[in-house]
Amino acid sequence: MFRYAVIGYGFIGRRHVSTLKNHPDSDCAAVCDRNQNRLDEVRELYPDMPVYLDADKMFENEDLDGVIISANNNQHKDLVIKSARAGLHIIVEKPAAMTVAEFDEMTAETEKAGVSFTVHQQRRFDKDFNVVKECYDKGLIGDIYTIQSSLYGYNGNMHDWHVYKSEGGGMLYDWGVHLIDQILYMVDSRLVTVFADVRNVINKEVDDYFKIILRFENQVTAEIELGTYFLSDRKDWFERHWYAGGSKGSMYADKFSPEGRIVRTTRLLENVKEDQDKSAKSYGPTRSFGVPEPGLIVTEDIPKADTEQSDYFVNYFKALKGEEEFLVKIPEVRRVLRVMEACRESARTMRSVDFE
Repeated sequence: MFRYAVIGYGFIGRRHVSTLKNHPDSDCAAVCDRNQNRLDEVRELYPDMPVYLDADKMFENEDLDGVIISANNNQHKDLVIKSARAGLHIIVEKPAAMTVAEFDEMTAETEKAGVSFTVHQQRRFDKDFNVVKECYDKGLIGDIYTIQSSLYGYNGNMHDWHVYKSEGGGMLYDWGVHLIDQILYMVDSRLVTVFADVRNVINKEVDDYFKIILRFENQVTAEIELGTYFLSDRKDWFERHWYAGGSKGSMYADKFSPEGRIVRTTRLLENVKEDQDKSAKSYGPTRSFGVPEPGLIVTEDIPKADTEQSDYFVNYFKALKGEEEFLVKIPEVRRVLRVMEACRESARTMRSVDFE
């Protein structure tokens, strides 16, 4: 059984402690946090759990195999380096680092120490994402040319340390890294250009809206949009949304537990080369936008996904035992961070950025 410590007992840190406690291959052997009140909570829930305000002391006193780092984003680099020098296997929360340069330092230290290093990109196992990925992988709607991924909120404001730029706050660091990772993991192609609009709509210091357009060499264009103050009264608006268009139909999926359809036509309109009838029945020269006749539009069920975010740790501990490869690989993490930096450059210059 692998003995792991959790550093950072916030929202996700609490989940990590529970996961380690309940997974057959692991145990949570200690918790570290700078906030004494949070450590008091750990003692109440887990009376026998050692708790620490200082990671160095925890490394000195506890017999550990690894660590999950879920502290504030700006603390990731130092904690990863300390953990590597302590000889511990490392999972770090996303984003792995504030910059690509930081991440390269972290990677060098883990390679030097000979420890495993990966990132908690658990949303690769989200049901909504895997429904779209199956459509893409199996060509269920033909050759996909556009993928739209969006998430909207109504509260506007960030919370806790996420309101501070110095702490690594903002939505690009928070949700953006997940949404970008999903697209890059799905579309196996060279990424040619990145265009982004990144804004502070409600928040003074950190971004709370972005639109990102990724153009790939295989002719797929992916559009990612997130807004924390992006409002509508439409049903299930404040949920996950996907749309994909292909050469043999389209598909949409809404909500994290996805509801949607594959949509097709039973036949295509014939091309009209010569002068055509301009009667009302023909709907004019732009016949594609007329009212479809009955039976022209047909739908099918979207695929079912049986994945769970906990599958991340199933893979992780199998990989740690040498039974599988780590699903989330270091070059993939670095590529996501590079895209995020390209997004900030594009937003600053208001121009597309050449990527690969």
